[in-house]
Amino acid sequence: MHLDRRFMAIALASAFVVVSCGGSGATNAPSQPPAASQPGVSQPPVASDPVASEPVASEPTSLSGEIVISGSSTVGPISTGVKELFNAQYPDVAISVDETGTGDGFALFCEGQTDISDASRAIKEEEATICADNGVEFVELKMGIDGLSVITSALNDQIPDDCLTFNDLYALIGPESTGFDNWTDAQALATELGSTTALPDAPLTITAPGEESGTYDSFVELVLGDIAEARLEGGMITEDQVETTRPDYQSSGDDNVIIDGVAGSADNPTTLGWVGYAYAQNATDRVKLLSVDGGEGCVEPTPESIADGSYPIARELFIYVDKAKAAENEALTAFVDFYLADGTLDQVFQLPTARYVPLTDETFAETVAAWEGR
Repeated sequence: MHLDRRFMAIALASAFVVVSCGGSGATNAPSQPPAASQPGVSQPPVASDPVASEPVASEPTSLSGEIVISGSSTVGPISTGVKELFNAQYPDVAISVDETGTGDGFALFCEGQTDISDASRAIKEEEATICADNGVEFVELKMGIDGLSVITSALNDQIPDDCLTFNDLYALIGPESTGFDNWTDAQALATELGSTTALPDAPLTITAPGEESGTYDSFVELVLGDIAEARLEGGMITEDQVETTRPDYQSSGDDNVIIDGVAGSADNPTTLGWVGYAYAQNATDRVKLLSVDGGEGCVEPTPESIADGSYPIARELFIYVDKAKAAENEALTAFVDFYLADGTLDQVFQLPTARYVPLTDETFAETVAAWEGR
């Protein structure tokens, strides 16, 4: 099946118009994130207007039905953003997006309970086997890339080469770091893990996402996970510490609050934290984006290094679609068509709740081809 580009362009343009005007069926997701209005207050970057100057009106539609989505709390905001734009055009399609986590989402999907599974990692072999055993055939679609930035105050000049290794970050933020209130408190652990970084003798103030955040989960998985597993095998930590950080830092689910905390002051510049790349990049007058060494040298976070995978705190994001359900559910097929239509994800990735890096044109073309050739 091939995407009807003309149809989808018309539908997408109309959806954007309805959302931006607050029309019926739209939710409170903005067509563009707000521009910064106050000096010193971090706001997400503003997207260029994707709507043509003379949008084409679409014909009324009677499309209806139900779509059930579950899975990753990281990908959930993307699907929710697409849902809100889609429902502005097709208000009679009932779409639920449940952020159960990637693993639980796959469990439901492979039991045939959901139509789409949001995933912040590729499906595991054992999960795919369960799907196959239950007769669930799926198509895997890459949607974007999650890039995280380790940040400190723009006033902090005490971190050597403005770079930290995974071992440094584990020693500073991991489950064995509770009570460390000076960077040097983490030196012995960092050295034990193999780091050669000379951590500064300075106060350590951490502001970062809390356990409710997908950004927290991503950081724990990508940065701390392998080290924690090795420490578990060595008897240094317990099972319940493997997927956690130290608990004693200022946590928030609001990226702007995190930026404010990490920005620090002249009296307190030696801060530390992490947020999504787009938020950090939009506040470089207040915070510094550190390079990260995941084992292959220090790499600076940029859209290019995140997109090509050379920046070590990056991962691809996916949705998985049940082929049989798509074949029998016109609304589901139309929704995925809309998801992949030109401009949809560019728009969604500008929303404050879904600040991710787009795929390269080549990779996105592969995603579209996978859907068309299912």
